[in-house]
Amino acid sequence: MASSGYGDASQKIDYVFKVVLIGDSAVGKSQILSRFARNEFSLDSKATIGVEFQTRTLVIQHKSVKAQIWDTAGQERYRAVTSAYYRGAMGAMLVYDITKRQTFDHILRWLEELRAHADKNIVIILIGNKTDLEDQRAVPTEDAKEFAQKEELFFLETSALGATNVEEAFMTVLSEIFNLVNKKNLVAGDDQASDNPTSLAGKKIIIPGPAQVVPEKNRMCCSSS
Repeated sequence: MASSGYGDASQKIDYVFKVVLIGDSAVGKSQILSRFARNEFSLDSKATIGVEFQTRTLVIQHKSVKAQIWDTAGQERYRAVTSAYYRGAMGAMLVYDITKRQTFDHILRWLEELRAHADKNIVIILIGNKTDLEDQRAVPTEDAKEFAQKEELFFLETSALGATNVEEAFMTVLSEIFNLVNKKNLVAGDDQASDNPTSLAGKKIIIPGPAQVVPEKNRMCCSSS
């Protein structure tokens, strides 16, 4: 069960999950981020310049989760998204514009780059944005569904303008990350029960990324795998 509120800034954080947004320029990545983090949409949004990430705290299964969402900062126009951008990411959102076929055709390249630089267990969702422009659609939903199934990705179509499915897309990724992390904790618990001296059981696993702060009192274990 996940609560999608905006959270209390003073509350204790149990987990920090880094999620990256990738895709061609002008597909609406920054708008999706603004809609999720602040519930805002700006019609005159300019291209993102410089590193940008926003956070939002949610409750998933009674645990406080801080989602740290990173935007590509316009680097994608120069094909210069660096490996540092992906470091520590536990989730990724591959975004294309349903009105521009080229942005969908480039998704495979983005996926290959992501898989080359990110953790092999990263949770990935394919997002077809701008469903409010249905009359200009150039990418059939079935094409994207077929691609997502083939590559084993989650898939949703969204509208940052109309706030359609944006919340659902982020919650899909964050809930899956949460489940994977807790599965790791359970496996670690089984190892400890077998007297495995290298076990991480009972310890909080936080995978830090750039600019991520791990609360000192919770610094039981860190993994960068």
